[in-house]
Amino acid sequence: MGDITISSAVRTNLLTLQSTAQLMAQTQNRLATGLKVSSALDNPQSFFTAAGLSSRATDMSALLDSMSLGVQTLKAADEGIKSIQKLVDQAKSVANQALQAKATATTLDKTAEAAAIAGTAGARTVTFQIGTASAVSVVFGTATYASAASSAAAIETALAGLVSSGGTLAGLTVSRSGGDLSFTVASGADLTIAGDAAATGAAGFGIATSGTQGQNGETLAEARATFATDYNNLLAQVDQLSLDTSFNGINLLSGNATLDVMFNESSTSKLTIQGVDFNAAGLGLAETTFSDINAEVTKLNTATAELRKQSSTFGANLSVVQNRQDFTNNMINVLEAGAGNLTLADTNVEAANLLALQTRQSLATTSLSLANQSEQSVLQLLR
Repeated sequence: MGDITISSAVRTNLLTLQSTAQLMAQTQNRLATGLKVSSALDNPQSFFTAAGLSSRATDMSALLDSMSLGVQTLKAADEGIKSIQKLVDQAKSVANQALQAKATATTLDKTAEAAAIAGTAGARTVTFQIGTASAVSVVFGTATYASAASSAAAIETALAGLVSSGGTLAGLTVSRSGGDLSFTVASGADLTIAGDAAATGAAGFGIATSGTQGQNGETLAEARATFATDYNNLLAQVDQLSLDTSFNGINLLSGNATLDVMFNESSTSKLTIQGVDFNAAGLGLAETTFSDINAEVTKLNTATAELRKQSSTFGANLSVVQNRQDFTNNMINVLEAGAGNLTLADTNVEAANLLALQTRQSLATTSLSLANQSEQSVLQLLR
């Protein structure tokens, strides 16, 4: 090209065409990529600043995943607390039912037999035992009871002092009608009658009981036993539920686990959530026989208050994490928008630029053609 001589006018138009072509290539690249700064060569300051902003946005996006897991872990713990509260409420209902339970009195009806307590055989003894208390012996001396009524009367008279208030058989009520005796134990404890004179036949009164005849009642402890079993089963369910309230390997209701939720990419801003041990023992509840139901109800009320308090704490933690989650989302948008302002091309402007460059290119081509016409005129003269 150095050996070719081009006129000044032609060279000027040629440079204009080359410049226009370069600008068109740049504009077409911006339209194709959507970027006005696609490499450090385009604008080093804008390129590296935008890269820094995009990198931070990427780091914060990774934090969003951690926050999301934290939110779900807290929600799992909250659902666990709600379910445990339902079990505690059921246990309280069972305790209240047990509190209303009543003992069923033990009743025993016997008909005495005519007895002849022979002197040659010595005195005869009848033993009375209420539940597991010590047996009480009633001794009948040498006597003849010619009828069932007289036998029954002798037994009633012998027991009169023992069944009165504070007597050794307190709680036993004895009533007689002719030869028939009725024994009642209000507590529901079993009544066992045995001994020499309780045997059948002329030498005894025939009012003995076997081990089962006196067991038709139900003590208060026995009446509450079924409720106690149901109550203890509910506590076992509390233990199992607290172990099952786990999300992503973290259980905030069992084992006092700790959850750290990071809020910035340098880990200098975070929220530490302390877990609790909310099995039955952690709530102050234990298996019981309902010997003191009021004490159990007090424990259940305390457990309910503790559950509500912890639910409020987890709720506050959840609110903080969700607030930071929203903030991080907004910050990511701000960072990406800032990076975009530095690097993104305005397609409307670039499209207008391309149209103008196309027009300029057409004009430059026409101008170059006109510049060449002068040399063509010289060629005509030579012909």
